[in-house]
Amino acid sequence: MSQLHVINHPMVQHKLTKMREKETGSKDFRELLKEISLLMGYEITRDLPLEEVQIETPICKTTAHCISGKKLAIVPILRAGLGMVEGLLELLPVAKVGHIGLYRNEITHKPVFYYCKLPDDIQQRMVIVTDPMLATGGSASDAITMLKEKSHCTNIRLMCLVAAPEGIEKVRQDHPDVDIYVAAVDERLNDDAYIVPGLGDAGDRIFGTK
Repeated sequence: MSQLHVINHPMVQHKLTKMREKETGSKDFRELLKEISLLMGYEITRDLPLEEVQIETPICKTTAHCISGKKLAIVPILRAGLGMVEGLLELLPVAKVGHIGLYRNEITHKPVFYYCKLPDDIQQRMVIVTDPMLATGGSASDAITMLKEKSHCTNIRLMCLVAAPEGIEKVRQDHPDVDIYVAAVDERLNDDAYIVPGLGDAGDRIFGTK
């Protein structure tokens, strides 16, 4: 079964609280999301393999460590997932970026695909799928299924900001090989499939569309 990692670092929790406040405008919301994504990136890459290299400091020659040629890809679920990419790229500047477009049918609450563009060599990379909200889990699960079936990806991690128990359970049941990284697990979903207490519609708050 996949592992659930709740990143409860004080700086992450502080910034998340600011994001939850309804008075927080789009500019501050975007900046906070970028900052949290960078901080979460440290945890999601914690187990990257290292290799020894020989270097020379201003003092002497020594043995040090570098990441062992690990290839990475970031795949945001459009559109809200875009808000997490910039922070991750600051930490992982050589990562390639793909995009999967999904929107939620407001009647059925089911995800609908409309776009997919991925790096040609994505199956050789550790893939970080980003989406701020893990509500029903339908969009994340379908995006991961597409990565597995269309591009034969075998090393996938899901990074979200806020999750509902229902969404976590959905992804873990559908994809027991995919670890989930979140900043908070909230109480539940409401009748409209929004996370409670949540932070509202992340896409609208990022882009100021409502």
